[in-house]
Amino acid sequence: MNNSPAVAPADASSPKDTQENQLLGQSVISVDIPAQEMVGSEFDSRIMQRCIELARRALGRTSPNPLVGAVVVKDGEIVGEGFHPRAGEPHAEVFALKAAGDSARGATIYVSLEPCNHYGRTPPCSEGLINAGVSKVVVGMVDPNPLVAGGGIARLRAAGIEVVVGVEEAACQKLNEGFIHRILYKRPLGILKYAMTLDGKIAASSGHSTWVTNQDARSEVHQLRAACDAVIVGGNTVRQDNPYLTSHQAGGHNPLRVVMSRSLNLPENAHLWEVAEAPSLVLTEIGSSRDFQAMLLKKGVEVVEFPSLTPELAMTHLYERGFCSVLWECGGTLAASAIAQGAVQKILAFIAPKIIGGSNAPTPVGDLGFTTMTEALPLERVRWRVVGSDCLVEGYLPQRIQ
Repeated sequence: MNNSPAVAPADASSPKDTQENQLLGQSVISVDIPAQEMVGSEFDSRIMQRCIELARRALGRTSPNPLVGAVVVKDGEIVGEGFHPRAGEPHAEVFALKAAGDSARGATIYVSLEPCNHYGRTPPCSEGLINAGVSKVVVGMVDPNPLVAGGGIARLRAAGIEVVVGVEEAACQKLNEGFIHRILYKRPLGILKYAMTLDGKIAASSGHSTWVTNQDARSEVHQLRAACDAVIVGGNTVRQDNPYLTSHQAGGHNPLRVVMSRSLNLPENAHLWEVAEAPSLVLTEIGSSRDFQAMLLKKGVEVVEFPSLTPELAMTHLYERGFCSVLWECGGTLAASAIAQGAVQKILAFIAPKIIGGSNAPTPVGDLGFTTMTEALPLERVRWRVVGSDCLVEGYLPQRIQ
């Protein structure tokens, strides 16, 4: 008999889960859903929250697949758990059913995303659930992927299995914000992150920017990187800051570090060319500095050339690589270009209670061509949160048809 507790309470998750809930639950994946009637019982909600906790263990590792967690419950006890670890490996339901063993027959399985009903790199999970003999499936959200899109639910119901849909739906959608955007718009979700002083500067007039924000805010940025597939900077950031752009977590996921530079006028000894800890990619234009390209390739840095280098084409390339979420940590000029070309959908602005002044000190976003305040881009679904002594403003740019 399985002696697992009936449900893992909110404070019983692992330290890693707790940290991720605190740092990522309301910032990295954030979709505001209109208030809706609660689906399922409080017990159902708690188990679905456990599914989400499990799914987060694979943050940054599953693209182009979604993050998914699953929990098998029988007679009020958890008898099996699982999550999808990365693309190409079994889905969450497979791991949860394997852990449950014979106890899965007649049990209820909770899964944060609708079980698939098609053959990809793995068999359909709907058939696996039917063969395991589960009696009920509780689903967090319908899969927006046209290959699924309700088909898994329909297959389960056709087999006589009770299916409940929409338990903790808003939280499940927050979990897979990047995946949803990728499916709907054929682009990764672009997140522009910057840190600025109270008077709107990202550095002093000299270019010195260490540090604008406090350690708590910087730690949150490290968690944010761990949840993204790639992080993009421009040449000026490499020259001025010489960043590492890693998650600073032992054994944690590091995003692909992307440098956009038309001319390749970059330092030869930048930290980003050290690829033992994290991979790097340089995007440039055809014919730029062949000698510098050869040096990068020798160091193990990937180089991709474009006829014309733009944020829009960069995001197209990253979509084709299977990415769901891309973090822009660039300076104001590149940030403005990324916003103008629709490469950014979400803004994360850390505001430090400092004043640096300087008429020529750089600001987070360069020239967008606006001349009146009525042209300003209003953020939607805005949230404010205190991080240490700093303030984090999160919001979304108005969605354009792409």
